[in-house]
Amino acid sequence: MTTDELRALVRDVPDFPTEGIVFRDLMPLIGDAEAFHATIDHLAAWARPRRPDVILGAEARGFIFGGALAYELECGFVPARKPGKLPWEKVRATYELEYGSDSLEIHADALRAGARVIVLDDVLATGGTAHAKVELVERLGGIVVGALFVVELTFLAGRNRLDGTDVHALIAY
Repeated sequence: MTTDELRALVRDVPDFPTEGIVFRDLMPLIGDAEAFHATIDHLAAWARPRRPDVILGAEARGFIFGGALAYELECGFVPARKPGKLPWEKVRATYELEYGSDSLEIHADALRAGARVIVLDDVLATGGTAHAKVELVERLGGIVVGALFVVELTFLAGRNRLDGTDVHALIAY
């Protein structure tokens, strides 16, 4: 499937999670076996030449795409979770969203020094979540070899928060 065909499966949900926000719902794409497989293939084609050791994805949709991509690339997967979800020693990064603020944590021993990491998520909006993941990787001595997204909301200029990072999105709005 082409990225235009994948884009056609992304549903717009107005006024979610707050009034004035148009949420890009990827669940129809994920629920379609052919589309989900094609999405992972497209993500893998970009990621494979960067030779990642680990894919780092944030909950919840970052887990869906990240786990599948790590499997396809035969590399590890590190989950970035909301506070209070991880049972071991952890590091935290706090970030701003287009509609509030939040934090992510990863285990303090999740990455070895020098690990090649692709930061992955479903949507690049303001760049806050992605920037927080980059911060976590760098704090643990990992090397971010790319930031990868299914959808980018270009009008929010989130890419600017990732200055110096190789950024790619399959679908741009």
